[in-house]
Amino acid sequence: MTTGRENDKQLTDFFTEEYQNLQGYVRSRIESPVEGDAEDIVQEVALKLFSRKNASPIDDIAAFVYRSLRNKIIDVMRTKKTRKYDAAEIEDIWSEFTERVYGPSGYYYPDQLKNKLKGAIATLKPMYRDIIMAVDFEGYTYREISEQTGIASGTLMSRRHRALSVLAKKLEVNNV
Repeated sequence: MTTGRENDKQLTDFFTEEYQNLQGYVRSRIESPVEGDAEDIVQEVALKLFSRKNASPIDDIAAFVYRSLRNKIIDVMRTKKTRKYDAAEIEDIWSEFTERVYGPSGYYYPDQLKNKLKGAIATLKPMYRDIIMAVDFEGYTYREISEQTGIASGTLMSRRHRALSVLAKKLEVNNV
């Protein structure tokens, strides 16, 4: 029978050796980055497992960890709001976002400008890209994202502000 210390050592060894595989497992099961970064989910599960007090011994560490990850993914998916847009709505969203970045205009922005913006967004760090996509394109509120990810609303607002700043600088460099 394993003790609490042995459980902790086995968990530590398992997470050390399998961390990348665990992230890959989570990534393969979540549909959108908004639902939570794979690393965040793995770390949250690890924290929960390591903070168990007076828990029963774990016989099969790998099965236990993967089952815990699967349950966390299910929890995240259950709280997910689905938002579906048709092609015209998506085009309107891109136009609105382009206007936000480039400023108001009396005409529609050309596709070339929108494509530059799409490319610039794709090159952002995942945490910046995810917050822009969640707030500006998928219509999530900071509160909803905070509840799903556990990241404070203020942090999310700061990330979005920094993301827009980085995006503006990338677009300025490309236009010079």
